[in-house]
Amino acid sequence: MIYITGDIHGDTERLSKTELSMLNANDTLIVCGDFGFIWNDDKKEKQYLNLLEKRKYNICFIDGTHENFDVLNNFPVVLWHSGRVHKIRDNVFHLMRGQIYEIDGKKIFTMGGGEDPELDLQENDDMTLRKEIPTAQEMLTGVTNIEKHGYKVDYIITHEPPAKIRDFLLLSENKTLRVTALGAYLDELSQQCEYKKWFFGSMHIDKFISETHTSLFKNIVSTEPNPNKKRFRK
Repeated sequence: MIYITGDIHGDTERLSKTELSMLNANDTLIVCGDFGFIWNDDKKEKQYLNLLEKRKYNICFIDGTHENFDVLNNFPVVLWHSGRVHKIRDNVFHLMRGQIYEIDGKKIFTMGGGEDPELDLQENDDMTLRKEIPTAQEMLTGVTNIEKHGYKVDYIITHEPPAKIRDFLLLSENKTLRVTALGAYLDELSQQCEYKKWFFGSMHIDKFISETHTSLFKNIVSTEPNPNKKRFRK
């Protein structure tokens, strides 16, 4: 089974053995960005990753806006379940931008990254230096891979939601809207691609938005509920 949850930000309680005790060797947990356990690159952090390696299930994550990309990008890139990943440990993987993975018989498209709302963009900012923002090449890679699969996948997992979904959520909170290239890209993807479910984590809320779109934070949900396994949450 495939399970999805939202941003963790290095909170070990979110990956407690009690909460995830039902997962077995055939399961995969995917975090929708801001994993947080690859940040300081120190002894303590490495020890915790070694503990995660002892888990019997796979732990995967897409990147968010709060990542130490210099450290993350130094991990080896390998092919895993038909897509490129950074291999962190034998069972811990960073799912890279614009890739499609075939896990548990399902096709999963991933696009990490986004614009950090805490950083004000200036007109003279060099966007190519902002590692949290997907590059044109990464978005093109996503388009190419989607085309190869006939514009059809089972699940889409992103850090940011499509612009229309994001605007809907921000308007309900009276927050400022911002037009971004990534938001427009994800809007186009949602219109052109056929998929069952779309999960994202940047909004830091647990909210069922529509039959296809779900915002995740602390909830842990299965992509396809199994009557023998419960849907659970923190």
